[in-house]
Amino acid sequence: MGCRWAFLIGLLGAVWLLGSGHGGQQAPETAAQRCFCQVSGYLDDCTCDVETIDRFNNYRLFPRLQKLLESDYFRYYKVNLKRPCPFWNDINQCGRRDCAVKPCQSDEVPDGIKSASYKYSEVANNFIEECEQAERLGAVDESLSEETQKAVLQWTKHDDSSDNFCEADDIQSPDAEYVDLLLNPERYTGYKGPDAWKIWNVIYEENCFKPQTIKRPLNPLASGQGKSEENTFYSWLEGLCVEKRAFYRLISGLHASINVHLSARYLLQETWLEKKWGHNVTEFQQRFDGILTEGEGPRRLKNLYFLYLIELRALSKVVPFFERPDFQLFTGNKVHDAENKMLLLEILHEVKSFPLHFDENSFFAGDKKEANKLKEDFRLHFRNISRIMDCVGCFKCRLWGKLQIQGLGTALKILFSEKLIANMPESGPSYEFHLTRQEIVSLFNAFGRISTSVKELENFRNLLQNIH
Repeated sequence: MGCRWAFLIGLLGAVWLLGSGHGGQQAPETAAQRCFCQVSGYLDDCTCDVETIDRFNNYRLFPRLQKLLESDYFRYYKVNLKRPCPFWNDINQCGRRDCAVKPCQSDEVPDGIKSASYKYSEVANNFIEECEQAERLGAVDESLSEETQKAVLQWTKHDDSSDNFCEADDIQSPDAEYVDLLLNPERYTGYKGPDAWKIWNVIYEENCFKPQTIKRPLNPLASGQGKSEENTFYSWLEGLCVEKRAFYRLISGLHASINVHLSARYLLQETWLEKKWGHNVTEFQQRFDGILTEGEGPRRLKNLYFLYLIELRALSKVVPFFERPDFQLFTGNKVHDAENKMLLLEILHEVKSFPLHFDENSFFAGDKKEANKLKEDFRLHFRNISRIMDCVGCFKCRLWGKLQIQGLGTALKILFSEKLIANMPESGPSYEFHLTRQEIVSLFNAFGRISTSVKELENFRNLLQNIH
């Protein structure tokens, strides 16, 4: 009898242990673990780890950067959203209200911003406007001062420079308009499906150095893909030189960052009176869950961190340009302009203090002739991607796509202009290395988007912690 009771008690105990998770069976993974368990530790091709970036961005950089981007100098961006697509004619324009962009009225933009696109200071502006007027007229003639003639020739050279990674909008075009970025935020618009896939497919398939025989994982426009195609793709990617591998990872990281924004500012509810925007964890999981994306999601998030490091490094390299006494974030409001330059320099010195910067010296090293050819291929591929942005059917997506591509292109230009930056004069016009206001606004807003993505990943980690 005693043996029977002992057996029964032992059996009940075993059932209790199994039911309570104490019998050796692990608790099921949380959604946060499926998205983020592989997004930790050191990044490929870098000496930096994800955790260091999270701490630095979320607590030291992000709050001050957001304050800077709310200032007048950085919130108004001039863009031509009416440029025709240079690659195909059958663009289906998104008719949804959330796809529309509301341009500024003339009296909404500060006079200091409207008067000159390259304006750094009130003193410098008269000289620069004379150069711009002469360049538009093609008037490099004897009626101009010798200094102005030199500046026109130098800036024309700059506009055609081999260091420019983007095909910039003609901001003198009557179709170019100022847009208030704070009133036209990047968020979910409903633009998706084959039209959106086509844009990304052309970018990845024709501009990322990938042969047609190599199939990209989870390509929505391809069918019948399996694990073997995924293994083939990553074997090919790892076999590339570091520059081409970095190119793919930058584009993948930008794609991931945009998807984080769309998931974080999703239209959750709409009534006659208001729209409610917020975090859509289901949308985030569909894009980044390790199981739902067959392992692709965590890779994309790691590429986002790689992109962050590249743009962070560019900001650290360009500090001397912004430290020059002649440079101002000129809007016409002297008090605010001085305060914003001080804030800008505080942010840049914080960026410079980051302990684990990406080392770009491995790029385009080795044989000089081959390195120059590779750099030119790299530049032309990226320039082509900037032209593809004019094919996006959603105007708000086009706006933020053009801005972020121009911002990344400006970051790449900075990284490969180290000697030119080092040789800049301490005062007066910088002929060899020059950033337009468009490049400055896009550079900081693009990095602001990546910084926001890293911050939002912390929010999604917390939201997904208790979801299985």
